[in-house]
Amino acid sequence: MAAMRFPLLAASIVAILLPWAARADEQGFTNRATELKERGAADAATVANLPENTPVKVLARGGGWTQVEAGGKTGWVRVFHLRFPSTVEGAADSGAGLASIGSALGFGGSSNRKATLATTGIRGLSPEDLKNASPNPAELEKLHSYRVDKGAAERFAREAKLAAVKIDTPEAIR
Repeated sequence: MAAMRFPLLAASIVAILLPWAARADEQGFTNRATELKERGAADAATVANLPENTPVKVLARGGGWTQVEAGGKTGWVRVFHLRFPSTVEGAADSGAGLASIGSALGFGGSSNRKATLATTGIRGLSPEDLKNASPNPAELEKLHSYRVDKGAAERFAREAKLAAVKIDTPEAIR
């Protein structure tokens, strides 16, 4: 029985790591102004400030952080502060894989149509993380500095030409 577990474990590890390895050296861009950090942590030293649309080269990924090279400097950026121009094509005759996801989203039927798909997975906090947590008044104050009042939010929405959209609560959480 133990002999059967090892190949299954090895296959699982390869299946998990292969997408990460395949994405190394991928080109991307910052989708907002962000900090390039010395390591993948919010409290790490800032190596550089990257403006929105800065080209980056992906070197590695880890949790909610991506190691990148930008402007001759190497560091870590939050994964949600990056965008990638990768595309997936969906052919009309395809019935599996990412192409079928594209078809389900309305991008199928023509190999000339492309859909951009992006995913990420970030683990939550472990009981150990919570046990070792400590307050950070400076970060809390920084968080409060992002606060806006209702009038400012409405002005922003108006200037950005955003429209209100009512979304029904999914049956699963009613």
